[in-house]
Amino acid sequence: MSKHATTYVPKSAFAKWFESRLPIVGLIHSSFVAFPVPRNLNYWWTFGGVLFFMLVMQIITGVVLAMHYTPNANLAFDSVERIMRDVNYGWLLRYLHANGASMFFVAVYIHIFRNFYYGSYKAPREVLFILGIIIFLLMMATAFMGYVLPWGQMSFWGATVITNLFSAVPIIGDTIVSLLWGGYSVGNPTLNRFFSLHYLLPFMIFGVVILHVWALHVPGNNNPTGIEMKSGKDAVPFHPYMTVKDGFSLVLFLIFFAWWVFYMPNYLGHADNYIPANPSVTPSHIVPEWYFLPFYAILRAVPDKLGGVVAMVAAILIWALVPWLDTSKVRSAVYRPLYRQFFWVWFAVCILLGWLGSKPAEGGYVIAARIATIYYFAHFLIILPLLGLFERPQRMPGSIVESVLGRGAAAPVPAGATAAPQTQG
Repeated sequence: MSKHATTYVPKSAFAKWFESRLPIVGLIHSSFVAFPVPRNLNYWWTFGGVLFFMLVMQIITGVVLAMHYTPNANLAFDSVERIMRDVNYGWLLRYLHANGASMFFVAVYIHIFRNFYYGSYKAPREVLFILGIIIFLLMMATAFMGYVLPWGQMSFWGATVITNLFSAVPIIGDTIVSLLWGGYSVGNPTLNRFFSLHYLLPFMIFGVVILHVWALHVPGNNNPTGIEMKSGKDAVPFHPYMTVKDGFSLVLFLIFFAWWVFYMPNYLGHADNYIPANPSVTPSHIVPEWYFLPFYAILRAVPDKLGGVVAMVAAILIWALVPWLDTSKVRSAVYRPLYRQFFWVWFAVCILLGWLGSKPAEGGYVIAARIATIYYFAHFLIILPLLGLFERPQRMPGSIVESVLGRGAAAPVPAGATAAPQTQG
């Protein structure tokens, strides 16, 4: 996984025998103990560990819940209620899983915005960034299918609205919808399909996460300055320096998570989902979960159905082009004054789109959503390329050590040695 040689030395005879045949302990040691990380990493870099913990927790609680859930349109709603009332600690398992999905997206959005702010998508980390986008897409698919499983009113009608979007795809759209439905409308075959995929996709996510970590360990971590490590003094071992930070952040995040689970477990859900699914009664206002709302606003901002679907999908896929759309040679927004301002405007637009997605698709809400959608895409297609041409970055430190300790603190170059070239890219 890591290109760095392991320093693990087995002590016992059994450890030496095992390591000579399956060097997994050495791999873990080189990747998560002795692995060098920039000494200036801040707490925004700890959300990768938080995300890994949340993924494992979602898989464990999901597997246990699946033991008691009945994927049948006539029994699903009642089986969820039985989990809440009759299964030992079933209420806790369900609230951990349901709110865990929201906390998973809280952490992943922080992780994504951190990547954009500090330029972690730039070379040589393009593949790492694209793998992160694939994880995000799989998360969205998993979360959507999981939202359908309680088979309440919002679950049923959310599935109906979202799956109907595929009918806008030319030629094959109706075929895709029929495959998703398993019939002529959302029903029992749909629920079985979604349950199967919801159970399978988290394990696919776990596999892509392994690739994501592997891709991270090849070039190493980015850092707040955006400067690559040039000497041993720029780095510290992952353990104990980052494990302590990761552990502290995880404890704080779990306190935040526990507050939602024990004090406001249904706040992030929808009251209509405590009503059994009824195909003959349409809710007055169909809304997805909060983490889908920005993309839902983009979907509704485009008057054409196919155009809305294309815009919604493009809003995510355009991220994969950012390493090439951003023409600046400087990674971090810390040294890019203009980019820093445009970043916060774009961040505010994303929040605005989320709020607009929760509002009815009428009047001023639609107009505001169209303006915000135009700016959202302009940020990537126009602003980023032009900033790289016209922006004048601030002076960058010569090394990570200098960024931490100040000028003149960089390690001296030994006589006869050649100093590493400075790069801002």
